[in-house]
Amino acid sequence: MSTFQTALSGLQAASTDLQVMGNNISNANTVGFKESNAQFADAYASAIAGTAPAAGQIGIGTTVQTVAQQFSQGNIQTTSNPLDVAINGTGFFQFNYNGATVYGRNGQFQIDQNGHIVDAAGGKLIGTPAVSGALTGGAGPLRVTATILAPQATSGLSIGLNLDAGATPIASGTAFNINDPTSYNYSTSTTVYDSLGASHLLTSYYQLTSGATPTWNVYYSANGTTASGGTTSGSFGTLPFTSAGAVSGTVSGTIAGLNWADGASSSTIALNFAGSTNYSAPSAVSSITDNGYGVGQLSNLSINPGGVVYGVYSNGQSSILGQITLTNFAAPQNLQRVGNNYYAATYQSGQPLTGQPSSNGLGTLQASAVEQSNVNLSTQLVDLIVAQQAYQANAQTIKTQNQVVQTLLTL
Repeated sequence: MSTFQTALSGLQAASTDLQVMGNNISNANTVGFKESNAQFADAYASAIAGTAPAAGQIGIGTTVQTVAQQFSQGNIQTTSNPLDVAINGTGFFQFNYNGATVYGRNGQFQIDQNGHIVDAAGGKLIGTPAVSGALTGGAGPLRVTATILAPQATSGLSIGLNLDAGATPIASGTAFNINDPTSYNYSTSTTVYDSLGASHLLTSYYQLTSGATPTWNVYYSANGTTASGGTTSGSFGTLPFTSAGAVSGTVSGTIAGLNWADGASSSTIALNFAGSTNYSAPSAVSSITDNGYGVGQLSNLSINPGGVVYGVYSNGQSSILGQITLTNFAAPQNLQRVGNNYYAATYQSGQPLTGQPSSNGLGTLQASAVEQSNVNLSTQLVDLIVAQQAYQANAQTIKTQNQVVQTLLTL
């Protein structure tokens, strides 16, 4: 009768194998899913330790030793959602799901009504939050709340330009007048911002003076108006050049006392002309750098390979909103599946080890992409045939043994 038990163990093992492969195949399109395989071991009757094995020892069947998870890398597929994130390498996302801490590889994220970054099941993505554009260093649910970026008044302005060395010097004694183009050789305008985020047009004027060395007087006006006291216009000073066309001496200064009609704070702007030239070529601006900006509305989100989440605003600025962290385990194959693409830590998996992407062996992140299931359908279908044959063979063993028993009973 032992043959029945041996074949039955084979049936049970083959049935488990079919269940595992069926689960793999059903999750072939589940983002971040990791396939499993059933691993078997032969079974023998217990013997007294130290005794010699019986001649021609015969086993009593097979047993499923474990159902092992395979954490090989799945293919990465790009998407159109900037919040989708794929892990390239080792590690898991950490989630707060109904008050419990769980882990997963599914990086299909969205924003809920409270601004939290969540997955389809509502699990809140855990990372390093940011306050006022700076990472806090702690851990907690990542949340997008900075939908408006406060303005920053212009305090520094760098202008790189070439002033035509072949220009005709302005006659000595000619008073500068922004409304008289004959009182200066060249002008250029740029936008600056006050403390309330309002934009203003700052224009600089350049007047070549006669003399042995090339020297340009620099004037300015704000919003195209002149006013007494230098509140909206005035003289910046001089910009001297060497005979080789490079700036000579001081290339920076300060425009102070810019008052605005909207009630914003008075502005002081450090003006820098480093890199400017005085060549025999038409006067032109090569670069303008302004450190101010107006009010920005959140228009998009972006995530870099290090997991830093940036808010991109309508004023062209960006601000750090948080950082996605990754968690790994000493024995990830011993994690417990709990559904919804989640894993739970167990004693056998070891303690969670959390860090920044690309550090301590953790993988990198790719935004606007997801990691596909690592199930290879072709392999699974071939293995399915093998498992089916094993099941049929064990069933045939039972059938054959039954025929033997029937023959004995008829003697």
